[in-house]
Amino acid sequence: MGFFQNLPIGSYRDFHFEFPALELPPDLGLEDFAATAHISRTPQGLLFECKVKASTPLECVRCLEPFDQKLDSNFDEVYAYKSRNFTESGLYVPEDGNIDLGTVFREYLMLDMPIKPLCRPDCQGLCVICGENLNLSTCEHQARIMLE
Repeated sequence: MGFFQNLPIGSYRDFHFEFPALELPPDLGLEDFAATAHISRTPQGLLFECKVKASTPLECVRCLEPFDQKLDSNFDEVYAYKSRNFTESGLYVPEDGNIDLGTVFREYLMLDMPIKPLCRPDCQGLCVICGENLNLSTCEHQARIMLE
């Protein structure tokens, strides 16, 4: 990113990233990761306008089955050239000009993660008596409840 420092304000460049699998430390495993970053030179530093899509394996809170959660995040961040150019996020362009977007991608994808992940909106969950997955079959306890 060091080449941006010598370009006039308003200069920009687009980057596209695609990875079939990606690990964002310390704990976010992603699949089908795709991102675009539109980077513009501003008087304060570099403006990153990013769009990120991926999926991550989660467990449904109702039926406890694993499923792939789709994640989709759009965000803007400014990386300041010098510490005197304050940014809300406190992001700065490093001396060597190499910016690692992994931390920012992880942060925004984690914000997109549901608090209570569901494999599907109409998930029936588990029988509270025998633990049968009610998406796959109806147990005798549920049949009795339906008849009552």
